[in-house]
Amino acid sequence: MAEARDPLRYFRIEARELVDQISAGVLDLDQEPAPDLVARLLRYAHTLKGAARVVKQTAIADRAHEFEDVLVPHRGEAPVQVPADEMRELLRLNDEIARFVHDLEHPAPPVEKPQEGRSGPASASSSSSAEEDDEPAPRAVTADLDELLDAIGETSARIAPLREGSTTLARLHRGVEALGDRLRIGRSTGDAGARSAVQRLAGEMGVLGRRLTDAVDQVERELDEVRGRAEGLRLVAAGTIFTALHRAVHDAAEAEGKRVRFTAHGAEARMGPNVLNHVNGAFLHVVRNAVVHGIEPEAERTAAGKPAEGSVTVDVERRGRWAHFRCTDDGRGFDMTALRRVAQARGLLPEGREPGPQELIDLVLHGGISTSGTVTEVAGRGIGMDVARDVALQLGGTVTIDSHPGQGATVQISVPLTLLSMNGLIVEAGGVVATMPLDAVRQCVRLPAGDAATAAATGRFAHEGQVVPFLPLARTISPGAPDNTGAGVAVVLSADGDTVAVGVDRLAGTSTLVARPLPDLAPATPVIGGVAIDSDGNPRLVLDAHGLVAEAHRDLAVGGAAPEPGKPRLPILVVDDSLTTRMLERSILESAGYEVDLAASAEEGLDRAHRREYGLFLTDIDMPGMDGFGFVATTRADPLLGHIPAILVSSRASAEDRRRGEEAGASAYVIKGEFNQEELLTHIRRLIL
Repeated sequence: MAEARDPLRYFRIEARELVDQISAGVLDLDQEPAPDLVARLLRYAHTLKGAARVVKQTAIADRAHEFEDVLVPHRGEAPVQVPADEMRELLRLNDEIARFVHDLEHPAPPVEKPQEGRSGPASASSSSSAEEDDEPAPRAVTADLDELLDAIGETSARIAPLREGSTTLARLHRGVEALGDRLRIGRSTGDAGARSAVQRLAGEMGVLGRRLTDAVDQVERELDEVRGRAEGLRLVAAGTIFTALHRAVHDAAEAEGKRVRFTAHGAEARMGPNVLNHVNGAFLHVVRNAVVHGIEPEAERTAAGKPAEGSVTVDVERRGRWAHFRCTDDGRGFDMTALRRVAQARGLLPEGREPGPQELIDLVLHGGISTSGTVTEVAGRGIGMDVARDVALQLGGTVTIDSHPGQGATVQISVPLTLLSMNGLIVEAGGVVATMPLDAVRQCVRLPAGDAATAAATGRFAHEGQVVPFLPLARTISPGAPDNTGAGVAVVLSADGDTVAVGVDRLAGTSTLVARPLPDLAPATPVIGGVAIDSDGNPRLVLDAHGLVAEAHRDLAVGGAAPEPGKPRLPILVVDDSLTTRMLERSILESAGYEVDLAASAEEGLDRAHRREYGLFLTDIDMPGMDGFGFVATTRADPLLGHIPAILVSSRASAEDRRRGEEAGASAYVIKGEFNQEELLTHIRRLIL
């Protein structure tokens, strides 16, 4: 049996869980000492000690016993007061226990076998490693799940020939039945035996075909269920990285002689381990920088009217298909004077021009600048923000910094989540086809024309004895479309423990699709969570259940009335080489009541601009052929087009690119990574005629 060959199999699992609980508990004890926390830590340590002794892991048992010795005097103490030296000893013992457990989880490769006739002492660890030649040590759960998903994919591929076989069998069955019919028509007495044999064969083939089809259907259903569960199990809660971040803040604060409180929110957000592992590595640098560079010494904070204890808060939020990781401190903010001095000393700033705050922030992200006067074990090498930038780029995301002098700073890493397969309910509203996540749908109720009009006017819908907010979907994703005065469907869905009804024109079935992350512009539309490609190759919006719930409540709060139509305006020309981005930008602009034309290149945009009058150009920068800078410069030089405002929308965030946009004649420059829908619409309202 596996347990006999690997006596540490279950101990590794239990020890890892206990070590994680002890690690988090010690940090909580340092921040908020409480008698029940002391009792809980003693229970964890005692359990670990007993389990370690059973499997003869004396090093772990001894350190767990020492851990108990430090805490026992504080059992029942009120208030609990653990001196700093004892807290350091608890952390040291916890680190040693964690290292021993890690070594058990990742045993060293076996050494060469000793020469025959020679032997040496073997510890429990070495003997178990030798026994594990037949049964490898357990690996990370996610790796096992990856293998399971691969195996499911291979099994699904192997089922395909069975599906083809059942189809072939059905075709042969029809052929045999046709042959039997011809034999019956012939009515030859000599063929009676043949007719009987054919009929029996047809019957047996029919039964076999139905059984094979039913079996394949069942296996495919079960594989889909297993795949869904495995994909769900593979997701990891964001809270798993909080203990490491808390420890980094604690150690940095102790090294700097500061008092800093760590707070974290969003532990329940679940995502792929690849995202969490990468962001955790970057955020270790970010939180240390917040303590070292951001949080002021106690005397300075007190003089500024701040609490003596600083604050570092980590927030994790999953919005649509994006995950946002924020680190906020209440310190001094970025020292712009020091940044300017260091940048000038390194020759990173152009001569004769005073850089603005955003340009200096850009240098923090891209120049490896540190304002620390000394290099320590904690900070000072100028690589912290570089790591954050590199991780964001590696994951296809962005990193942004928001700094307020004297109040603090926020560093945010936003990354797209991995592609996910989902079952969706296809709906149509205002001429737009979109997909709702099927797992959020509770019921679909047909609405007569009168009921649909009443629900849209009041923003309320009666469902199973209670009144829930009602959101006409067309008003959100296609407000330019005429109101539907006919019958419709109310899709009742739930998210965040809340229930709302969403009104659509019709249902168009269900489908399994792969939801992709939205382009940079789209996250500002809360009801849109992603995009999928339909069978015809066209992008289809994937709606976000959480966003729909929030929008339904917001719509109800403003009275449930549709916005008043504005005066006629000239259309907007969107120029972007990405089909998905063009479609989603059009959705955003049409949602605000604008008419939109699309161009897939700068050259096509110029052609359209000469054939129709526009009120504004909205263009990307990076495109094949003429880029966005060239498009703007060309339109500025054209007597017929020079008066039309142009907005550049790009992921380029450097001061140099902003300068090029200004020189080309752009009326505004919007960075995708910092994009806010209302900001863009504000620019448009200011510029468009």
